[in-house]
Amino acid sequence: MCYTSGNNMEINWLGHSCFRIKGKQATVITDPYSPDTGYTLGKQSATIVTVSHRHPGHSCSGGINGEPHLVTGPGEYEISNVLINGLASYHDNEKGAVRGKNTIYLIEMDDITICHLGDLGHALTEDQTEELGNVDILMLPVGGISTINASTAASIVRQIEPKIVLPMHYGTPSLSRELDPVDKFLKEIGSHDIAPQPKLTITRNNMPLVMQVNVLEL
Repeated sequence: MCYTSGNNMEINWLGHSCFRIKGKQATVITDPYSPDTGYTLGKQSATIVTVSHRHPGHSCSGGINGEPHLVTGPGEYEISNVLINGLASYHDNEKGAVRGKNTIYLIEMDDITICHLGDLGHALTEDQTEELGNVDILMLPVGGISTINASTAASIVRQIEPKIVLPMHYGTPSLSRELDPVDKFLKEIGSHDIAPQPKLTITRNNMPLVMQVNVLEL
């Protein structure tokens, strides 16, 4: 199957755990945040918005235009030829006793499987890893403090073995709260000298043969 450049999937990082995934027929925005994070969403529109948990840094769907379908928890969804599977998990290492629940989303669109781990707060069990199956693009928190830290994130990457890793939820000069910087994770995963790029442009046909870590600019 031949793809023209107009059929590439484009992924932009909008800050924190928020990505815009633009496919052929739909645009998905993950975990939109409130302005008090220090980031600015700007004018965004989407077909689908996923929310991993109800904290304001991850659930500000009112700021997204286009009357998007809202996906806010575990279950299977099919919207505009996008298949989404929400898997139950926790925001902490004590089965939700400290920070509550979290939803991991598997998003299948344009023959590409994306996994957004939300604010995962614990290592994955073998069963959870099996349930995720083959992941092409993994979006995972790496900043510690309120989620998994760099070393747990690196071990989850080794468990899942995605083609592409997109770190998220880490400390930046814009963020209004303290999280570890992305460099800590890059060191753990053994990826050095990564030049941040404005966006990821990908198709099923040009997936890397060896796993790569991409850091996206705001």
